[in-house]
Amino acid sequence: MSSVDAIAPDSIGFAYVDAGYLARLEFAARGLTFLPRQKHRSILSGQHSSRLRGRGLNFEEIRAYQQGDDFRTIDWHVTLRTGEPHVRAYTEERDRPTIFVVDQSMSMFFGSQRALKSVVAAEIAALGAWMAFNASDRVGAIVFNDHEVSHVRPHRSRSRLHQIFGVISRYNQALTASSAPVAEKVTLNKALEEVLRIAFHDCLVCVISDFAHADERTLRLMRGIAAHNDVIAAMIFDPLAQQLAGNGRVVVSQGELQIELDLDSGTVHEPLVELFSSRLKSVAELVRRSAVPMLAFTTAEDTRAQLARQLGTLVPPSASPAARMAR
Repeated sequence: MSSVDAIAPDSIGFAYVDAGYLARLEFAARGLTFLPRQKHRSILSGQHSSRLRGRGLNFEEIRAYQQGDDFRTIDWHVTLRTGEPHVRAYTEERDRPTIFVVDQSMSMFFGSQRALKSVVAAEIAALGAWMAFNASDRVGAIVFNDHEVSHVRPHRSRSRLHQIFGVISRYNQALTASSAPVAEKVTLNKALEEVLRIAFHDCLVCVISDFAHADERTLRLMRGIAAHNDVIAAMIFDPLAQQLAGNGRVVVSQGELQIELDLDSGTVHEPLVELFSSRLKSVAELVRRSAVPMLAFTTAEDTRAQLARQLGTLVPPSASPAARMAR
C-alpha cells in the first residue's frame, strides 16, 4: 500500500496519515514552544533545564547601562576604566537547525485505542516541525522504516516542511499488516548514526520512536549527539504495555505468520504482561541513562494535548483534525 488513493479517508489520523493531514496541524501547533521558559511542571524545566541549550547568543556591542539591564551583563573592565557602568549587549542567535528522527518501522504499526504508534509519531513530528518553523528555525528530518532511511536537510521554508510531510506519509502508508519479515532490519541506530554525521553543533534533535530496538549502541549514539546538541526523546507506547486486558482471544500476525492467543489463560496473560511492562521499563531506563529528557506519549490520548501538557504550556488544547473527525 503506497499510494494515497489506497488509503481510506476515514483512516487518516487513526491508522494512517497523509501530507495534507500533517500540514493542517499547523493550527494545532500554535501556542506550543520548545523554548525553556515553561512552568515548573514542564518536562523541560527543573532538573532538565541545563540539558537544553536553547539558542546561542551573538555579541553585538558594549554600551552604557540602561535601567532594566541585567546586572550580570555588566562589563566590569570597561566600567572601571570609564567610571560609568557599561554592559555587554547580545542578540539571540536565529535559525537553529531542528532535526526530527521519525520511526515508521513495523513495531510502530500497532495501537489498541485512539491511533497507531506510527500515526502518533507522525503527529509529534508535524507539530514539532511547525513549532520550529514558527520560531524561525530550519527544519529537517530523518525518517526510517525496516528497509531504508531518508534524510531531508534542514531548511526554513513551507515547501521544505511539505517535503518532510510527504516523506513521513510515504513511509507511513507503506506499513501494512501483511508486510513480510525483514532479515536485516534498518534500526533506530542507523538513523542516529545519520544524525551524528550531520548534526555538528547546536542543533535540536527530537527522536520519536517506541525504542523497540534500543540497545547499548543506542545509548552511546544518543550521548554522542547530545554532547554538542540538544536532544529530546519522544517515546511512544500503547496502554497495553502498562495493562494488558485479560479477556477473549487476539490474533497476532507478522506477515503471513499468525497465531491466536487466549488472554484469559494465565499461562499466556502473565508472561505477556511481564514482557510488555519490563520492556517499557528497560527502554525508559536506557533513555534516562543517556541523560536526554524524555517525553512519553500514549496512543490513547490526543497528541497535541499530551505535548502541551509535557511542555508545560498554559495554552488550552485546540481541537486537532483527529479530534474534530472523532466528533
